[in-house]
Amino acid sequence: MNEQAATISHAKDTLVDLAIRFGPRLFTAIVILVVGFAISRWVSAWLAGALRHRELEPPIQVLITRVVWAACMLLFAILALQNIGVELLPLIAGLSVIGAGVALATQGVLSNVVAGLTIIFAKPFRVGEYIAIAGVEGVVEAVTLFNTTLGHVDRSRVVVPNRKVVGEILHNYGRIRQLEVTVGVAYDTDLPVLMSLIDQVLQANARVLRDPQAVVQPVQLGDSSVAIAVKPWVSVQDQVVASGEIYAAVLEALRTRGIVIPPPQREVRMLGTTG
Repeated sequence: MNEQAATISHAKDTLVDLAIRFGPRLFTAIVILVVGFAISRWVSAWLAGALRHRELEPPIQVLITRVVWAACMLLFAILALQNIGVELLPLIAGLSVIGAGVALATQGVLSNVVAGLTIIFAKPFRVGEYIAIAGVEGVVEAVTLFNTTLGHVDRSRVVVPNRKVVGEILHNYGRIRQLEVTVGVAYDTDLPVLMSLIDQVLQANARVLRDPQAVVQPVQLGDSSVAIAVKPWVSVQDQVVASGEIYAAVLEALRTRGIVIPPPQREVRMLGTTG
C-alpha cells in the first residue's frame, strides 16, 4: 500500500510539475491558434470581397482565398509550436518524409490538383459554358482543384476528374448552341416561299437569337422529298425546349399553307412471273 501511495504521489508531483512548466506555454499556444483561426477567416473573407470586384473566375477566387487562409494558419501554427518549445527542423524533416509517402499514395489526387490548377489558369472553358469532354457534355457549373462539375440537359450532374479533362480533346460550345431541325417537303414546293415561311416562324420564337443569324437552306434531295435544314441559334439552357417549339411551329405553318410533307415512298415494278 505504501508503495502504491508513493507511486500515486510521485505521479501527482510529476503532473503538477509539468503543468507548472508547460501549462502557461500550452495555454498561450492555444490562444495563438484561436486568434490565428479568427484572423485567417477575417483575412480570407476580406480578400474574397475584394476579389469579387476583379475580373477573375470563381475558381481562381476560391483558390486564392484558400491559399491565403492556409498560409495564415501555417504562420500561427509555427508561432504556437515555437512557444511550446518544439524544434522545427526535426519536425520539418519528419513531415517531409511523411509528405513523400503521402504523395506516392495519392498520385491520382495530386494529378487532379495539378490538372485543376492548369484548368483554372489556362481557362480552356468558363463557368456557364457548354462543353463536351471525355465522352460527356453539359454546362460547366463548377471547377475545383479536384474535379469539374457539368450540368446535363436532364438536370443530372456529371462530375469529371480534372486529370480526365487535361490532355483530352475539348469541344467548347460557349453559351449558345446551334440547333439542327430538318424538314422534308415535296419536290413541287416553292422553296423561296417555304424558306420565308420558316424564317417567320423563327422570328416569332422568343428563344431564337437574332445574332448570329439562323441558317435555312436545302441540304439533301431524297427519294420522295427535299430536306430543308433549319439551324437557329439559342441559349444553352433553351436548346431542348426551343427544338420542340420550332418543330411544332413549322409543322403548323406548313399545314396552314397547304405545303405537303410527303411520307417515304417506294415504287415496285413486277417485270415478270415464272410459272
